[in-house]
Formats: sequence, C-alpha cells, structure tokens
Amino acid sequence: MIVTIIGLGLIGGSIGLGLREQGFARHIIGVDNDCAHGEKAIALGIVDEVLPLEEAVRQSEVIVVATPVDSLTTLLPQVLDLVNGDQVVLDVGSTKMPVLQSVEGHSKRAHFVATHPMAGTEYSGPEAAVRGLFRDKCCVFTDVEKSAPEALEVCRRLYESLGMRLTYLNGPDHDLHVAYVSHISHIASFALALTVLEKEREEQRIFELASGGFSSTVRLAKSNPDTWIPIFRQNRDNVLDVLDEFINTVSRFRTLLIKKDFSTFDALIHHANDIRRIIG
Repeated sequence: MIVTIIGLGLIGGSIGLGLREQGFARHIIGVDNDCAHGEKAIALGIVDEVLPLEEAVRQSEVIVVATPVDSLTTLLPQVLDLVNGDQVVLDVGSTKMPVLQSVEGHSKRAHFVATHPMAGTEYSGPEAAVRGLFRDKCCVFTDVEKSAPEALEVCRRLYESLGMRLTYLNGPDHDLHVAYVSHISHIASFALALTVLEKEREEQRIFELASGGFSSTVRLAKSNPDTWIPIFRQNRDNVLDVLDEFINTVSRFRTLLIKKDFSTFDALIHHANDIRRIIG
C-alpha cells in the first residue's frame, strides 16, 4: 500500500519504520510542518518523500494522522474532506472523545478509524523513532461501529503487521481507563522530578546516587510538554478524578508515617504488590 504519515515524530516515525520493515507499505509519504523533521525522516528511512498535505492524501490508500492531540480536532475533518474511494484515515491520539466529536456527522466518517497504539518512550522527533516499538503492545480501537468494515479490516492488518494486540472500547471508557494507566503515570513522574530538583540542589549528587528505581520512576518526566499538555487539557476531568485518588493515597502514606503505623504501611505495600498478578 501507499501510506501517508502526518506527523513524523516518535509514534509516526516508528509506524513508518514498522510498516516498511513488515512489507505493509511499498511507498511511504510524510507530511510535517517542520521541514527539518521531514528531511530527517527521509534520511532515517522513515519515509520515501515529503509532500504537502493535499498532494500526499490524494496519492495514498492509508493516511495515518500522528500529530499532537490538540491539532487532531481541526486536522482530521480536513483530511476527511480530501479522501474518496476506498481510502482509510486513522489517528493515533491518546485521547479520543474530542477526536470522535470532531468527525461526528462528517459525510465521510466511515472512512475514519479511531485508534490508540499504547506504546512510546520519553523522547520525541523523528530521531526518536524505534524499530519494533509496538511489538506485543496493545492498540485500542474506539467506536468501531461508526467505521466501515473495510476500513476496520485495513487498520486491523496494519496494526497486526506491527505485532500489536487489539482491543475495543467506546470513547468515554477509553479516556477513563488511559487516565488511570497512562496519564497519571506522567503526572506522578513530573511531580517527583520537580520535588527532587527542588529539594536536592546538588545535581552531581542526583547523578551519582540515582539508582535504577529512581531513574525508571522519573523517566517519563523527560517527555515533551508539547505532547502532554494537550492530553491533560483534553482529558482533564478523568485526570482530575484519578489525581484526587492518587493524592488521597499519598496523603494516607504520609499519615501512617506521622503515626509510625508501619504495620498498616506494610499491609498496603503487600496489597500494592498484587499488581504483579496483573502486569507481571
């Protein structure tokens, strides 16, 4: 297939590498507002060429929209305006309700499949693209009943070629669940990094003493704010809900330390260990 990827960052770039490696795409076109990103993506073999949006869409069978979520609500209707025939459009956004609402009622809504491949790193830009990023990860399809069966089949084959497992949710459930398993992780990491930077002023000590546990916990704090601020904005209500629960739990730990109630602390940690049963 001829595939266009709009947005040549970590996710878009990794999709391009994967589709080429697996033979799903015979020609990949890139679209990006940043000329340097386009040049880098060509040099890295992510795309074969970079074209303006209209020209790229016109030549493609599949259009992957991999831009930050705040641009999706205006960009997706524009892309759908351009498609015809059997073309398929999909997004990879981490929030779904604003995206789904932006295309609701569009005459070509059936060409669109809302997806969320749940994989990534803390880095951004085409140079952050990773081969095999999506292998054995989960991809969520949302509101599939509003997409044409043919479009769903193309997207299914695309993600399965990348080695992903597929699951299906409606828009509200998707945004609720990712707030709990993804978005809160980033807020917690940002908060911990800020705490350490505030309390530990000797950067060399942070570097020398930071063990694997600290490094893995604050890894997400290196994530691009241009990616995450729009996500927090769009999923604000769900993130507030999980953040309130997180704050209550941290406050409970604080109270137990004040009271020197280490037996209850021990019981809570044992309960937390149960997460191994779910995610290994």
